[in-house]
Amino acid sequence: MLRRALRAASASPRLRELIMAAPQTRAIVDSYVAGETAEDAVRVARALRGAGLLVTLDYLGEDTKDPDQAAAVTDEYVQLLGKLGAEGLTHGGAAEVSVKPTAVGLFLGTGIAAGNIARICAAAEQAGTTVTLDAEEHEAIEPTLRIAAELRADHRHLGHVVQACLRRSEADCRALAAGGLRVRLCKGAYSEPESVAFTARREVDLSYVRCLRVLMNGPGYPMVATHDPRLIEVTGSLGVLTARAAGSFEYQMLYGIRPAEQRRLANTGAQVRVYVPYGGDWYAYLVRRLAERPRNLAFFLRSLGSKS
Repeated sequence: MLRRALRAASASPRLRELIMAAPQTRAIVDSYVAGETAEDAVRVARALRGAGLLVTLDYLGEDTKDPDQAAAVTDEYVQLLGKLGAEGLTHGGAAEVSVKPTAVGLFLGTGIAAGNIARICAAAEQAGTTVTLDAEEHEAIEPTLRIAAELRADHRHLGHVVQACLRRSEADCRALAAGGLRVRLCKGAYSEPESVAFTARREVDLSYVRCLRVLMNGPGYPMVATHDPRLIEVTGSLGVLTARAAGSFEYQMLYGIRPAEQRRLANTGAQVRVYVPYGGDWYAYLVRRLAERPRNLAFFLRSLGSKS
């Protein structure tokens, strides 16, 4: 119930204003967000690559209502990819980018979003790396799948995210895995109606395992996004059972969450990618992270109430 309330709060304008104005919020934000500029993102990517970790970078923001803003977000990604390439961080897809379709105009029209995503894909390919289309609310799933299918004619390595909490996800995994595609599987961090999503934690976990089995048994490249020790163990077991080479799938974790586990997995020879967000529009992202780790909420509320 607390997780659902927090996820709903991520869309509250009043709470957004209160929390973003509180100076004490910054300490928590810095735990999960690389900074506000592309230079901050590159700095963190450089440090993670130095530690033997792969990286995907997300410029924060979503649900863009203005074409100029959608173009500006696209420009930011193009410039970021140029900086990453110039630093030598993108070789073999070591540092890639994650893009929310609504941030580049999905709800302004699929043509606008497709054009902007194509620009980002072209910049990524020039830099020697890849793009993954991020997960969003269920209304965005179908148009995102259509755009991805269209763009893969020219951008074969465009990745896609599937959220295990959605009832449709096992079927989506089957379709995407059959195409030999890059698929990131996560639990899902959006507040969704029961008609389209599982709401009990056990149901979501069972859906995740079903989807994971589909991906690990398919010809594609699974990207297993979880911090759950049980699901990490299941992934390792499936890797053995399906005789997958270490380089044929990867684990993904969020920046600032379980860094010791990230290093431990990498030290075993597994591929581990860290999802690193940056930018000034961090409110919705922060609240969804609190929903995933409610024990942080008490510390956060104490910080907001502190006068120091």
